[in-house]
Formats: sequence, C-alpha cells, structure tokens
Amino acid sequence: MGTQADAQAGERPRGASAADRATRDVLDAIRRIVRALRESSRAAERSVGIGAAQLFVLQRIAAAPGLSLNELAARTFTHQSSVSVVVSRLVERGLLTRTRGGGDDARRISISATPAGRALLARAPAAAQERLLAGLGLMGAGSRRQLAELLGRLVDSMALPDRNPPMFFEPAPGGGRKKRRARLA
Repeated sequence: MGTQADAQAGERPRGASAADRATRDVLDAIRRIVRALRESSRAAERSVGIGAAQLFVLQRIAAAPGLSLNELAARTFTHQSSVSVVVSRLVERGLLTRTRGGGDDARRISISATPAGRALLARAPAAAQERLLAGLGLMGAGSRRQLAELLGRLVDSMALPDRNPPMFFEPAPGGGRKKRRARLA
C-alpha cells in the first residue's frame, strides 16, 4: 500500500485511479498558474508600487497609446467594466490620462500613459499575464477553443455566478465596498 510520503513525493498511492491523477494534474496546473500570477503581482507591488493588473493595463496602453476603453478591454481580454476600474486607479495615480477625442467622434475618450507611467514601466518587471497570453497563443486556436469550452463547463458545474470577473487580483467592480457598507449599516 502507498504511504503518505509516497503520495507527497508525487507517486500515486495504490488504488488511485487515472481519473484521480488527472484531477490532481488539473488542480496542480491551476495552482501553478495562480501562483505565478500572484507572485508577479507581489513583485510588481514591491518594485513599482502597483499590482499586476495595473501593470498589465499600463503596459498595454504604453504599447498602443490613444486606445479607447473598449479597445483596451479587447487588448486585455477583459470586460470593459473590469478594465475601467483599473484605468481609474491608474489615472488617480497620475500614470494614465484620459483625453476627450476630437475629429470624427468627440465622445471618444483616449487613454495614454503619462511620462510618470512610462518611467514606471521602464523599471517594472514583466506582467505574468503576458506569459499567460503567450502560452495560450502557442496552443493554437483549436486547443484554445477546447480549453475555453472545458473551463466553461467546469465553471457551470461549479454553479459560479455569471458576471464579469475582475482582472486578476483586483476587487470586483463595485464589489466589497457596497457589501461592507450594507453590513455596517
């Protein structure tokens, strides 16, 4: 019979099925991805004072100045409401600016990095989201569709709420504050 030490060493205890091993492999892969994202966020906070989501948004804007919020959402593969929260924080810190566009559509708001934002990027570590996107890109379109379908089925089977998720390690838009105030009242 397998011992606890065998199981901790990565060996499958006797009687464990291939399905058990596959479940462990899936959980280990998720844990490794989440750990890389969390460590990247902590490294960004330590070195430049902003989290990974803010760094990722700032990098995307610096690479394509003048994006609208919807264009930025597309480039970050995030819902507009989620990226809007991060942009607002970066504007408050003086790292991004919002400028009302002229020309064809005066309603359009363009987002650009400020000199302070570009200076911060010059000393910032790479965002883990870039590595995640690069890895997904290497998978090919068919594999990405299959992964999306399988993860979607997992989310459905877990009965998770069907709302737009925030960016990694960012609070949900309008999240904790309203609920906290309601509890305090």
